[in-house]
Amino acid sequence: MKTNHQQSRIAVLLISAMSIISFSSKAASPAEENQKAWSERRILVLPRAGLPKKELAKILYAHGGTPRKVGQSDLYIVDLPANASAKAVAAQLAHHPHLKFAELDFRVSSGFIPNDPYYGSEWHLAKIGASSAWDVSQGEGVTIAILDSGVDNTHPDLAAQLVPGWNFFDNNANTVDVYGHGTAVAGTAAAASNNSTGVVSVAGKSKIMPIRVTDLNGGGYVSMISQGLVYAADRGVRVANISFAGVADSASIRSAAQYVKNKNGLVIVGAGNSGALATTTPTTTMIPVSATNANDQITSWSTYGDFVAVSAPGEGVWTTIKGGSYGAKSGTSFSSPVAAGVVALMMSAQPTMNNTQIENLLYTSATDLGSAGRDPYYGYGRVNATGAIQAAAAAAPAIDNQPPTVSISAPLDGSTATGVIPVDVVASDNVGVTRVELRVNGSVVAIDSTPPFGFSWDSTGIPNGMSKLVAYAFDAAGNATASSEIAVNVSNGATGTVKDTTPPVVSIVSPVAGIVTGSVTISTNASDNNGVAGISQALYIDGARVATGTGSTLGYNWNTRKTTAGLHTIQVTSKDAAGNPASASVQVSKGR
Repeated sequence: MKTNHQQSRIAVLLISAMSIISFSSKAASPAEENQKAWSERRILVLPRAGLPKKELAKILYAHGGTPRKVGQSDLYIVDLPANASAKAVAAQLAHHPHLKFAELDFRVSSGFIPNDPYYGSEWHLAKIGASSAWDVSQGEGVTIAILDSGVDNTHPDLAAQLVPGWNFFDNNANTVDVYGHGTAVAGTAAAASNNSTGVVSVAGKSKIMPIRVTDLNGGGYVSMISQGLVYAADRGVRVANISFAGVADSASIRSAAQYVKNKNGLVIVGAGNSGALATTTPTTTMIPVSATNANDQITSWSTYGDFVAVSAPGEGVWTTIKGGSYGAKSGTSFSSPVAAGVVALMMSAQPTMNNTQIENLLYTSATDLGSAGRDPYYGYGRVNATGAIQAAAAAAPAIDNQPPTVSISAPLDGSTATGVIPVDVVASDNVGVTRVELRVNGSVVAIDSTPPFGFSWDSTGIPNGMSKLVAYAFDAAGNATASSEIAVNVSNGATGTVKDTTPPVVSIVSPVAGIVTGSVTISTNASDNNGVAGISQALYIDGARVATGTGSTLGYNWNTRKTTAGLHTIQVTSKDAAGNPASASVQVSKGR
C-alpha cells in the first residue's frame, strides 16, 4: 500500500507532467546527460600527493597527454593529441595505482525548465521566511560565485551587485551572459533589494562573482566548473552556486568543491530535473538541492535520491532576465541559488562561524518534510531562512578539542620499498580532516587534503635501509594526531661512483604564481641525473627557512592568515649527493 506522501507525489507527477509536456520535454537524468557529450581533447586526473613530476609526466606521456594544473589545487586538466580517444585514455588511467582518479571532461546541462509558464508573485520568499531573516542579515559582506553562462552586467537589479570574475570558456575577463541562464540564477540569489526596482532576492546585499563556464548554448564542461571553483576559493569567496545537472557525479568537481570547503567555503548545486531517482553517491563536498512547489511538495520534475541534502522552492520563482526584464523560472537551477542565498545570510550574520557549522545549522533548521529526518526527496528538509538565521545568530562558534584518528593501511610494517610506492592512509574526525601529512624519517614529503587520503612516495630519494613512515592528520581547529610508526626496508640498488658535476633539477609544484588564501600546501620536487638518493632540500618563505628534508619531495603547510597582504616569495634550494646546488622560486599574492 502506498503512503499518503507517495500517493500525493504520483498525483503531482501526473498533473505537472500534463502541464509541462506542452512546452518542454523531460530533462535527462544525470547519468543520461553525461552519456551525451564529452571533450575528446581533454580529460581530468588527480595524482596521489607526493607523486614526482617526472612520474606524472611519464604516466601521461604514454598517451601523448600534457597536464595543466588547476589553480592552487592538486587537480590537473590533461590535453590530449588529436588522434587520441579521451574515453580510452581515461579508462586506462582510471585504474593507475598513482592516480586517485581519471575522468572524461563531460559536458553538463543547466538544470532549468525552459519557457516556464508559471507566473505570480515571489511566493518562495514568504515560504522560507525571508522577511524575518532580513531583520538580522541581508547578506552583507558575502560574495556568491555564480558558475554559469555569465551575468548581464547592465541589468538594473544586478549591475551594482557584481564583482570581477572570469570566463573559463574563452579564458578572458568577459563574463557577459551568452545564454541567459546565469542572469536568472544570479538574480534568484542576490539581485539588489529595497531599490524600488524589479524583484527581491534572498540575499540582496551580497555581491555576485560571475564565472562563465558554458558555451553559447548554455552547456558547461567539468574542467571549466572545476577551474571556476578553485578560482573563486583562491579569491576568498565562501559561497559558490552551480545550477547544472549531474555535477555531483563528477570526481573532479567533488575534488574542487572539497578545495572550496578546505578554504572555509560551501558549494551549493542543483539536484537536476530528471523527475527520477538518481543513484548518485551522497557527498559531503557539496550541498545538492531538490526543488519544491508552493505546497511544500517536491516538484514532478525534480531529481531525487539519497544524495539530496536539502530542498528549496524551485517552481515559478520570479527573477532577473537577460536584457533587463523579469520573469518566473522553474527548475533546480533556481532552488539551488535560493539555498545559496540562505547560506550567505547565515555567513553574514555570523562571519566568524566556520563553514561546517553553517552547514550543520542549515540542515538542523530546515523544515522537515516527507519522512522524518533525511529522506531522498527533501534531504534534511526545505530550507528555512528564519530558522537558519536564528540558529546562526544564537550559536557561538564551535570549539573543537577532539583530534582526528589516523593510521597507515599500506604498506605493511616490515615490508620492502622499491621505486615509487603507494602509501594509503585512513583518517577520520568528528568534524572533518582538512589535511594529512606523510613524514618519512621526520621530514614531510607530501600533504594530501582530499579524501580518500593516499600518497605516492618516491623511495629512491632515501638511502637504502630501514625508513620510518608516520602520517599526521589535522582538522580545521588545528587538532592533530600521529599514526603508529611503520618501518619499511628501502632497497633500490647501488648508486654509481662517477664524479657528478650536474646539479639537480628542483621545482615548486604548489602553489603556482597567483593568489593564495587561508591554508596553503607547499610542495616541491627534485630529481638528479644520478638518482635522488642523497638530495637535500630547504624551503624558504620571504627568506626565512621553514622546512628541510631529503629525497625528491618536500611538503609544508603555510597558514597565510598570519601573513601580511601583498607579494611573497617562496624559494626552494637543493643539493645532490655530490654537493651540486640548484634552486627555484615562485611569487604569490595573498588574497582576502
